[in-house]
Amino acid sequence: MATAHSWHGNTFWLHGERVMLWEETQTLIASDLHLGKTGHFRKSGIAVPQELMKQDLMRLFAVLQHFRPERLLVVGDFFHSHANKELDWFARWRKDLSQLQILLVKGNHDILPAAWYQQNQIGCVDHWEEREIRFVHEPGALEADDLPTICGHIHPGISIRGAGRQSLRMPCFYFSEKHCILPAFSLFTGTHAIKPKRADAVFAIAEQKIIPLA
Repeated sequence: MATAHSWHGNTFWLHGERVMLWEETQTLIASDLHLGKTGHFRKSGIAVPQELMKQDLMRLFAVLQHFRPERLLVVGDFFHSHANKELDWFARWRKDLSQLQILLVKGNHDILPAAWYQQNQIGCVDHWEEREIRFVHEPGALEADDLPTICGHIHPGISIRGAGRQSLRMPCFYFSEKHCILPAFSLFTGTHAIKPKRADAVFAIAEQKIIPLA
């Protein structure tokens, strides 16, 4: 289920559950989990099944068990909005994995009080740099130098055309020379079509499988 990709001297294992393992640091990297989003919609009167967030937490637990990383690094939008009952589920989930280090590079939706992150053992930063790689939530942020950047935010998707005029858009990992843009981990998100250049690397995700695209 995982495919290795080398980028700027580092090896990243891309997984069909929309995460990747940074081999050199034993860090699992994910973006745009949007935990609590379904509860936010229900509070607004929109009928969304509660099981969606539970499913995302189960998927996250499964890939953590698969890779056994030393750290989870979330590149923004870990949580969707203000606290709601669904975040109580996360708090219970966190207690079962209390030994795991979690670092959040805050995104535009990460607006919970600082005390809530502290209570749940989540370190928070606006950006992060390690092994000459920068982590920010939004593409284009902090580009004063040439550091390669890993980010999220836009929920990248790629369209594949079949016979006739049929096409299918799938979430993807997108690597250009300077950027790695991660797919949204949450299944309760849309995708934004990307237009890769010839030298870029794109890995589509279909039925939990990684599909390298020329």
